[in-house]
Amino acid sequence: MASHEIRVMTSGAFTAAHLALLPQVEQRTGKKVITVTTSVGTGDASIPNRLKRGEVADLVIVADDLLRQLIADKRVLAQGATQLARSMIGMAVRAGAPKPDIGSADALKRTLLAAKSIGYSASVSGQYLTTELVQRLGIADQVLPKCRHIGGGERVGAVVARGELEIGFQQMSELLPVPGIDHITPLPPEVQKVSAFTAGVGVNTTDKAAALAVIQFLASAAAHQAITASGLEPIARA
Repeated sequence: MASHEIRVMTSGAFTAAHLALLPQVEQRTGKKVITVTTSVGTGDASIPNRLKRGEVADLVIVADDLLRQLIADKRVLAQGATQLARSMIGMAVRAGAPKPDIGSADALKRTLLAAKSIGYSASVSGQYLTTELVQRLGIADQVLPKCRHIGGGERVGAVVARGELEIGFQQMSELLPVPGIDHITPLPPEVQKVSAFTAGVGVNTTDKAAALAVIQFLASAAAHQAITASGLEPIARA
């Protein structure tokens, strides 16, 4: 693998920030950034399975729980692993559609019961929706049959924009860049799940020092504006 490249695997939540910061990363390192994947994905295309197959990733940026599991599985180095940002889950509807009320847990419950179809992702937001949220609201039996898992790296918002789903849930930073959707609204605070996204160095990196330097830059104040603009909350450091 050419050492003049930095290969990045990132979950969808950090994709917009990654793409915005990519020119600065290339300028600082003098290396070309190759974005291998912009989704945690499912099946053979998933980041864990890509790493398991031995695909080269100098930098891996995923939800903190998954990153810690990849470290335990010896796919990512423990050294240098750093939390970069926090993300909230939001809901979107097709552009021009009425705005459902999800301002409280009761309002969200009513919206979920009334919706004809609901989309969710393969990442932490989808896991939370289907295994925790609807159970907490006491509506799993009524809602889960209407839910559709969106995999293969496709954004939930894209399916909503095509009119195939009435509402969709994903990380706010993954919904914001999608054209054709409206009313991107965070879940109400009492049922919101805030997730941290963490960067780590792949075990088969071609340039460990460069990868660590990129993580240091992504965690610095110099990256905060792009991270905030993408819909994430940068994790400030003293």
